[in-house]
Amino acid sequence: MPSRYDLSVDEVASLVADQPAYRGRQLWDGLYRRLLEPADLTDLPAALRSRLAAEPSLRPALSLASEVATSDGDTVKWLWRLDDGAAIETVLMHYPGRTTVCVSTQAGCAMACGFCATGQAGFERHLTSGEIVEQVMRAARRAHETGRRVSNVVFMGMGEPLASYERVWAAVERLHDDVGISARHLTLSTVGLVPGINRLAGERLPVNLAVSLHAANDTLRNELVPINKRWPIDHLMSACRSYLDAKGRRLSFEWALIDGVNDRTSDAAELATLARELGAHVNLIPLNPTPGYPTRGTSPAGVRRFRDQLVALGVNATIRRNRGTGIDAACGQLRAGHDVRLARAR
Repeated sequence: MPSRYDLSVDEVASLVADQPAYRGRQLWDGLYRRLLEPADLTDLPAALRSRLAAEPSLRPALSLASEVATSDGDTVKWLWRLDDGAAIETVLMHYPGRTTVCVSTQAGCAMACGFCATGQAGFERHLTSGEIVEQVMRAARRAHETGRRVSNVVFMGMGEPLASYERVWAAVERLHDDVGISARHLTLSTVGLVPGINRLAGERLPVNLAVSLHAANDTLRNELVPINKRWPIDHLMSACRSYLDAKGRRLSFEWALIDGVNDRTSDAAELATLARELGAHVNLIPLNPTPGYPTRGTSPAGVRRFRDQLVALGVNATIRRNRGTGIDAACGQLRAGHDVRLARAR
């Protein structure tokens, strides 16, 4: 059964078809713009609120399993249960001047990147568009409580967004059209699914594209990011060029620094060559430790040294602030530490 954010505007309106036509718009705006539960829509008659609160198709899709936060409250991470017992994670991050929510698009991931906690857990299923959107709405409510608003959404949580293209793009359109988040503040991440990148180039919204690169030669990338065996770097860079030509949006490369693996001078030189050709920004990510991957992340000094090498080679590179290492903030870590599976119906 669909949940509240899976419904179309017409389906929401049909729930109040016995009411004046404007009630459907009030309900829709209450869910998307005012961030309210149906029972809290005080501009609706009390009897109608009670009816809507009990409506099965308006039920939430996410049930809280766990919540952790940094001591300053700037990073909050939720573990949610879904109806079938699957578990996903969402992270809310406050920065000076902006508030970002990182959403999951799948329960688990099939890309099998060994250093990623989600990849170590394997794939369960795609999320519905409503399950994706609801992560943003729940985070937006929390941000609103502290006088902030979600300004940016990054599809960088659990799962590979372009492997669930239709559901993810439906969520992108809902967040843009109905929640009001600008396309320039929506970022889709991919490990390199070339057909998905090519498809994005034909969409109406010029969202940001972030490529989880992690290696700049095929030998190493085949090892770190197995999907590279299907779409090697030359094919990936060609798709990125096509996207840039079509949308004119800045491309970013994500690079998780692994000690002695992809943080060498030669790695910086290879990465710089790719980044310069596409004018790409490089986000350096200090690797969060995960129990299933024995290699440790590059030291803080090594991360800074690698950044300085890139800058000297003419690349715009920044170090992503490591938010919430102490709260298992790497994708999949919170889930891995909790027994949140529900018994499936027999």
